[in-house]
Amino acid sequence: MKKTILAIILFNLALVVKAQDDEEEKTGGFKKENLFTGGNLILSFYTGGTALGLSPHFGYSVANWMDVAVSLNFIYTGETDPYDYKYRQTNFGPGAFIRLFPVDFLFAQAQYEHNFQNLKVIPPQGYGDTYKLKEDVNSLLLGAGFASGKGPGNNTYYYFAIMFDVLQLKSSPYVDSYGRMIPQIKAGFNIGLFQGRGRRSDD
Repeated sequence: MKKTILAIILFNLALVVKAQDDEEEKTGGFKKENLFTGGNLILSFYTGGTALGLSPHFGYSVANWMDVAVSLNFIYTGETDPYDYKYRQTNFGPGAFIRLFPVDFLFAQAQYEHNFQNLKVIPPQGYGDTYKLKEDVNSLLLGAGFASGKGPGNNTYYYFAIMFDVLQLKSSPYVDSYGRMIPQIKAGFNIGLFQGRGRRSDD
């Protein structure tokens, strides 16, 4: 079921990007003033745990209503379960996202990530030794957010979003030790590049 949902999402995103590529061919193609950079902080608190992270990105505004970007993710998660086992996990890896704006101040976002993980498990005293694991895992984050300052010809803004990993894979940094989704609160900024005198007009 999850693979079917993912396939549908990716197929529809591909159709949107293809249609926009055709439109750009008619309107002059690549524009450097559509480039942007930025990043966000990730913060999440849940029963027994905390997640903190940083994710810079670099992307391109395909249209005023659609941004695409590549990103890097670093996330630290600390959790203690009801049996007093402690889990300390660091995650690092590449990602990519598409952000759609039905209106200038609201957006929906889909973000794919591949995270390389280092996990340390600390048992309660007298229940064995600390051990470490290394693995990698994919995540698909879906969510929505609010943007402040975005408008036609201006891709510099602050944003706030809430996202969930819909794949819910066991090793995901976005699920707890019971496999439950952890809401991800993202707060960050987008900085439009080369938007001085050459700021783009409405598409």
